[in-house]
Amino acid sequence: MTDLSKIRNFSIIAHIDHGKSTLADRLIQHCGGLTLREMSEQVLDNMDIERERGITIKARAVALTYQAGGAAYALNLIDTPGHVDFHYEVSRSLAACEGALLLVDAAQGVQAQTVANFYKALESNLAIIPVLNKIDLAQARLDEVIGEMERTLDVQPSEVLRVSAKTGVGVEEVFQAIVSRIPSPKGDPDKPARALIFDSVFNDFRGVVVYIRMVDGTV
Repeated sequence: MTDLSKIRNFSIIAHIDHGKSTLADRLIQHCGGLTLREMSEQVLDNMDIERERGITIKARAVALTYQAGGAAYALNLIDTPGHVDFHYEVSRSLAACEGALLLVDAAQGVQAQTVANFYKALESNLAIIPVLNKIDLAQARLDEVIGEMERTLDVQPSEVLRVSAKTGVGVEEVFQAIVSRIPSPKGDPDKPARALIFDSVFNDFRGVVVYIRMVDGTV
């Protein structure tokens, strides 16, 4: 069983089209979860309609292994929808986490769902890591958008990570922040098993596959 202190459960939350799924792809690639040959755009968006529209509808979960300070960390990533119609998916995913990456587009700035998702994470007592994405864009307004984040979300400019999910710039710093800023889960493996079901999918070979977050006990 993995040492609880070496586990991080986190989500990526943002307004629609601010780069959640692209960042998830880059995190997976950085940890060696998929090779360049295996990568396709938006790995976690595996419904046809998601790829067609470029949005995330269902929450997707993936387990990553990251090396830091000579130790292996188990990072459990949940990619969440940004569209207002899927707020329940976001809330359910946040309940399974201790932290969240709050993604903001460097060109578009803080949007309605940015604020809504920020307060959901805040109400869930999550550690929030603000991330400014798409810094590679010619129309990026880095300092201006960071100022928006400070005024609207009350985040300190020094805490904002600057990344380009498309090119991979700043991704290593994201991992370092996940390990250092997000707390490990609390639970007692010796207690009776309790778990939170946060997603389920149907597999042609396995039937219904349920995604759970263990609260206490072991499976």
